[in-house]
Amino acid sequence: MTVITDDGRALDTQELVLNMGPQHPSTHGVLHLVLRTDGEIITDVDPTIGYLHRCAEKIAENVTYAQYVPYADRLDYLSGTNCDLGWCLAVERLAGIEVPERAQWIRVILAELNRIASHLVAFGTFGLDTGAFTPFLYAFREREQILDILESYAGSRLTTHNVRIGGMPADLAPELSTRIRAFLDGFAAKIRDYHELLSYNNIFIARTAGIGVLAPEVAAAYGVTGPSLRASGVSFDLRTAEPYSGYERFRFEVPMGRDGTGVTGDSWNRYFVRIREMEESAAIIRQALDGLPAGPVGPTGPRRPVKPPAGEAFVRTECPRGLLGFYIVSAGGDKPARVKIRAPSFCNLSVLPVLCRGVMLADLVAILGSLDIVLGEIDR
Repeated sequence: MTVITDDGRALDTQELVLNMGPQHPSTHGVLHLVLRTDGEIITDVDPTIGYLHRCAEKIAENVTYAQYVPYADRLDYLSGTNCDLGWCLAVERLAGIEVPERAQWIRVILAELNRIASHLVAFGTFGLDTGAFTPFLYAFREREQILDILESYAGSRLTTHNVRIGGMPADLAPELSTRIRAFLDGFAAKIRDYHELLSYNNIFIARTAGIGVLAPEVAAAYGVTGPSLRASGVSFDLRTAEPYSGYERFRFEVPMGRDGTGVTGDSWNRYFVRIREMEESAAIIRQALDGLPAGPVGPTGPRRPVKPPAGEAFVRTECPRGLLGFYIVSAGGDKPARVKIRAPSFCNLSVLPVLCRGVMLADLVAILGSLDIVLGEIDR
């Protein structure tokens, strides 16, 4: 294109095609971005996926319902408990299985702990994306405490396998409840540290405020959900809109974007909503611990292979990155006939070209980081 300078001279510019990833650390996984730039200005972005494809849906059709639970861990490997919960809820609806109330509350406790751990990774890595290393160290300090708790419950740290069809693998031991409370007691002070380090850091605000603004109508058109949607001022959270596992019994706020930086829906708001969600998750966990009902936590009756009747079921849950949906078709056997997974990161990534057109090349890293994608559920 031709650019006219202030003194009236005509300068010809040349469009460049640049490859970012799939090994670039700021792509948050094996993501390949084909960039078209005019100087430092991005004119188009084409995300290329498929480098991590693991046939997650086809595997589900070739193993039993119970055998797929560990595979669900590996969709969004930063929030395995939340993915397990979604799968088990879908199978339970399909098979008409009732889950004990105590098991439901333990599910909420572990899912919200995992939500905090996931958002801590988002906080720390977003700091790295925008040039701050210290927040990453702070985030992983607290995340290690949560992973230790999850490991004490079921023996695994990352791909946790914490949820079972029909209930939970074990009760929540009193000493583990004490450890969770101890973590929550100190976590509020850690949040204040995060704000001082990053949230209200002038350099961080300059890198993120007003960058990658996502309008509510655009978010809806592209199927964006989770914190990325709520940052644009849309109050939609499945834990309140379509409560499951007893979420209707807990009081908590659904954080949304605000105009403190002059505009909602920008990269700063997408970051800040996740910080606020960690505070609300801590409140939910404390309420669940205080009111944990008595009773069994595992499936009642003799153990048999899960064989839902012929039919179909669709269940969607609120995972750290947004709406995770499992659609299962049963032919009456012990394996699904068809499985389709609606992954939030896939839809959230699809809006990236819209957010990046006309921004500086350096802003692409901040915008992508603010979406907090995980390639494991994108390349399913």
